[in-house]
Amino acid sequence: MSITLTFPEELLVASRESKALFTRRVMVSTLGHLYEQGKISSGVGARILGCDRWTFYHLLTEYGFNVIDYAAEDMATEAQTSRDLAAQILDR
Repeated sequence: MSITLTFPEELLVASRESKALFTRRVMVSTLGHLYEQGKISSGVGARILGCDRWTFYHLLTEYGFNVIDYAAEDMATEAQTSRDLAAQILDR
C-alpha cells in the first residue's frame, strides 16, 4: 500500500528545500511522531527510511524527538547513578 500526499509548491519555496529534502523531512517527522506515540517500533521506522536503528535514533534526535522515554523518577535515578559513577572514576 502506498499513500500519496500533495503539498503546495509554495511550501518548497518557503522552506528553501529541494523536493527530496522536504519529502525526507516529512517522512522523518511522521515516523518520529508515530514512534513517540508507541505506534511503531524503531525497527519499523528504520526499515521504512532504509537505514539502521542507530541512524533512525540519530535522525529522531536531530528532529527533536525523544528517543528514550523515562519516567521522572527513573530519570532522577539514572542521573544519580551517573553522578556516583563519575565520582568513583574521579576518585581513582
